Amino acid sequence: MRIAVVGATGMVGRVMLQVLEERNFPITEIIPVASERSIGKTIEYKGKEYKIVSMQDAVEMRADIAIFSAGGETSKQWAPKFAEVGTTVIDNSSAWRMDPNCPLIVPEINADILTTNDKIIANPNCSTIQLVMVLNPLHKKYGIKRVVVSTYQSVTGTGKDAVEQLNGEIEGRDVAKVYPYQIFKNALPHCDVFDEETGYTKEELKLTREPRKIMRVDEMNITATAVRVPVQGGHSESVNIEFENDFDLGEVRKLLAEQEGVIVQDNPDTNTYPMAFYSEGKDDVFVGRIRRDLSQPNALNCWIVADNLRKGAATNAVQIAEYLVKHNLVDNN
Repeated sequence: MRIAVVGATGMVGRVMLQVLEERNFPITEIIPVASERSIGKTIEYKGKEYKIVSMQDAVEMRADIAIFSAGGETSKQWAPKFAEVGTTVIDNSSAWRMDPNCPLIVPEINADILTTNDKIIANPNCSTIQLVMVLNPLHKKYGIKRVVVSTYQSVTGTGKDAVEQLNGEIEGRDVAKVYPYQIFKNALPHCDVFDEETGYTKEELKLTREPRKIMRVDEMNITATAVRVPVQGGHSESVNIEFENDFDLGEVRKLLAEQEGVIVQDNPDTNTYPMAFYSEGKDDVFVGRIRRDLSQPNALNCWIVADNLRKGAATNAVQIAEYLVKHNLVDNN
C-alpha cells in the first residue's frame, strides 16, 4: 500500500503521519508531498527518511491512497489529477464536502456508502465530526427536530501561525496577527470568513449543512455560532437538541456510551466533564453535562469536546483509509 500525504509539512499533515504510524497502517511506501519550497527536504516516518516530492511527481508515482491536507484551492486543482490515475483521494479541505458526487464520511456513521468508484472522498469539518458522533445515535432513537450549537474552537484549527500569535501574545512578543484582533484574553465570534448573503461565517454554515449529508437526513434544522477562543488544542461545543420524541437521560447516556469512538464523562458530583485540555492527543469524542433543557419539552443540553487535529482531521482521514483497505475498496496501482 503506497500512501501519499499531501501537505506533509503542515500542522495537520504532521499529525496524519503520526496517526498512520501509531495505528500501524499497512504502508509499503510513504510519499510526502508539500509546497515547492519544501521539495527535496526530508521527513521521517518509522525511523526512515523520505524525500518530499512535488505534486506532479506524486501524481506520476500513482499512490494507492492520497490523503490531502493542503487547502481547498490545492485540492480542487490536484485531487482530480490524482483520481484520474487511479489514486483514491481523501481530502481534508472543504472543497468537495458538499459535492453530490463525493461522499462525506465519518467512518463510525456512514462508511457503508463507500464503493470502489469513489475516487475523491471528503473528510468533514472538524467541528462537524465531533457533533455528528453524538447526534447520530440519538437521532436514530428519538428523531432530531432542531439543533443549536455554539462552538469554542482552539487556535490550532487555524494553523501554526495562529498558535504563534497566541503564544506570542501570551509572552508579550510582537507577532504577525492571523486574526483581526488579539486572541489572548479574548473570544472572537469569527471563525472563517463571513458569508455576505446570510451573515453567518463559512464555519457556521458548514455546521448547518454537513451533518445532514453525513447522517442522511434531509430535514434537520441546525443553527450555529462559531467562536475562536485562546485554547491551543481541542474544540468544545455547547449543543441543544430538540427531539421528536421524549427521552430518558439514563438511556441517552447508555446510547452515547455504546457509540464507538464516544466517551461519556458526566458526573457533576466529581466535577467530571469533557475539557479541551484533556482531549489533546486523543482520538475519542467526549460528551458530558448531559441534562434536560428545562425551557423546552423533549430537549437536551450537552457539551462535546474533541481534539480537532486528530478525530477532527487526521484520525478521521486515516480511519477512512483503513475502511477502504479492510473492505478491498482500493485498486492497487
